[in-house]
Amino acid sequence: MKGLQSRATMIGIGVLLIAAFLAYSFWPRATLVDMDMAKRGPMMVVIDEEAKTRVRDAYVVSAPFTGRLLRIDAEPGDPVTREETVLARLLPTNPTVLDVRTEEQARAAEEAAEAALALAKAEVKKARADADFAKVEVDRARKLRETETVSEAALDQALRAWRAASAGLETANAAVAMRQADLENARTMLMSFSDAQKIALATNPHPRDSIPITAPISGRVLRVVQESETIIAAGAPILEVGDPAGDLEVIAELLSTDAVQVSAGDRVIIEKWGGDAPLEGIVERVEPWGFTKFSALGVEEQRVNVIINFTGDPTLHQKLGHGFRTEVKIVTWEKEDALNIPASALFRSGEGWALFKVAGARARMTDVKVGRMNGVEAEIVSGLDEGDAIILYPGNQITDGTRVAQRSLE
Repeated sequence: MKGLQSRATMIGIGVLLIAAFLAYSFWPRATLVDMDMAKRGPMMVVIDEEAKTRVRDAYVVSAPFTGRLLRIDAEPGDPVTREETVLARLLPTNPTVLDVRTEEQARAAEEAAEAALALAKAEVKKARADADFAKVEVDRARKLRETETVSEAALDQALRAWRAASAGLETANAAVAMRQADLENARTMLMSFSDAQKIALATNPHPRDSIPITAPISGRVLRVVQESETIIAAGAPILEVGDPAGDLEVIAELLSTDAVQVSAGDRVIIEKWGGDAPLEGIVERVEPWGFTKFSALGVEEQRVNVIINFTGDPTLHQKLGHGFRTEVKIVTWEKEDALNIPASALFRSGEGWALFKVAGARARMTDVKVGRMNGVEAEIVSGLDEGDAIILYPGNQITDGTRVAQRSLE
């Protein structure tokens, strides 16, 4: 009898253990989730974009006329003073090389000019002899007139002849000067860039007859476009100068859909420029002209230039120059006491937004009204209170009323 009771007791205990095991195995457990809390704090909506610096008023110094540009001594970064620092020097262009026919024609013209000059000089000699003879005749007529040997009319005739001979001498001298100019003109056609001129330029890099080009503003040389000595056309750029210390700005090329959200006066945070701390700026203007640009993936984009000015201490960005890379965050909206949550807690519910709030260790689906979103955080206008626990990254296994528990951070 006792054996039967002991066996029944053991069976009952085993059944209870099996039942307890089955109950434990199939008992609903809490789903582990990531949680956070709704809190109040500063929040901002920004537009991130790559940008670069530039000198607002950069001056391109160009050649005022076609000439021979001497080698540029200035280097990028050199300081310049307005109307004092000589940036470049220009010489008249070298004469072109003549072909055989043109050279022979020029030599013939030179010989003709020499012959005409010789003829003019001979005419001068003849005119001078006539003038001297007429002067002697006038002196003789005056002496004879004193003794009344000749008439007054004869004296007048001698004076007239002398004056005519003097005028003829002046005409002959003018003809010599004219023929001399013709000869110089003919010789100019044969002028070439001689070895003596080359040696003079080699020993004196700044000849007296060179025309200096001075700096239009005070600042620094930004870049040298043409450094070596060469023949340069009028209007061709030589170098570029500007004032990066006091005239620097930032230009960002925004997508047109982002640019319409930006206004003049918006605060800008300038980051990744190379310094330890971000710089402050302000939007000066959004240009009204858009342009097409292809991205690195070949996508056609419509871009708009946004001009940004530096604010704060100018010594903080004094190491930046023209064309330096940086990144900007243009603040289009900000609030110091916004009720915000991570955007990963939100999901669509119809045409609105919803989330799972944790109450009594259970998930409760709650509709909320969302204000601003910046991709990381979202502003909650209504439907949630500060300090409420919410579920992050809710999956399909989370429904209204599901038991949840905080997932361990370890």
